[in-house]
Amino acid sequence: MVMGQTTGQRRELGDFVRSLRERLTPREAGLPAGQRRRTPGLRREEAALLAGLSVTWYTWLEQGREISLSPQALTRLASALRLGRAERAYLFELASKRDPEQPHRESASAPAAALASVDLITTPAYILDRAWTALRWNASAQHLFPGWLDGQADRNLLRFIFLEPAARVFIHDYEARAKRVVAEFRADVSSYLADLEIGDLVDGLNRQSELFARYWRDHAVLGREGGERTFHHPVDGFLRYEQVTFALVGHPDLKLTILRRA
Repeated sequence: MVMGQTTGQRRELGDFVRSLRERLTPREAGLPAGQRRRTPGLRREEAALLAGLSVTWYTWLEQGREISLSPQALTRLASALRLGRAERAYLFELASKRDPEQPHRESASAPAAALASVDLITTPAYILDRAWTALRWNASAQHLFPGWLDGQADRNLLRFIFLEPAARVFIHDYEARAKRVVAEFRADVSSYLADLEIGDLVDGLNRQSELFARYWRDHAVLGREGGERTFHHPVDGFLRYEQVTFALVGHPDLKLTILRRA
């Protein structure tokens, strides 16, 4: 069920659209570069023209004002700003509108059978909730992720990455990986920005981690994808895995991640 926009969502939508406009060059948008530009990105007037929208409406959108947002207008805006799949989904979630090109999905609490099935997987595997806190993990994952899934550590993946000093050594190519994680998280929680748990998590990370705050201000959005993951394990040395992530059927806010040795 799609709910109405909150004030926070309107502000985030405006900031997000502005960041996309400022990153898109006239050449990428199919426009002549012109002369004496103060920034390399598009002007508001150009973005509005490309999307077939009025300049006033577009300006109010970036300002976070309460305006009428139709799926048709959002579709034109997504096309004009050259949005990828994750960015488009984030745009519609912030606008509290259902994307006509995406099927509707329902969600519910974590199914016990799905949680228990993690123990049957022989390679490292874990399930994250909507705040990216681990709900269940197997013994292989506990061994692979010291400081996160072992002992009395905080089970939230973002707090581990940005607040646990050992994570900077453990995660290979740390800053590039951390930057992508923030963009994936932003896309993943777009429909839960008004959730108190999510808000407290983001606020706390913004206060405690300068790196997280910098990446969060970028408003980058990326779909959570699999691929190569490399680690410097304190016992096993350098490890290389292929990661795959699944959304549980009927539970799109829960993610099952499995890592296979590459």
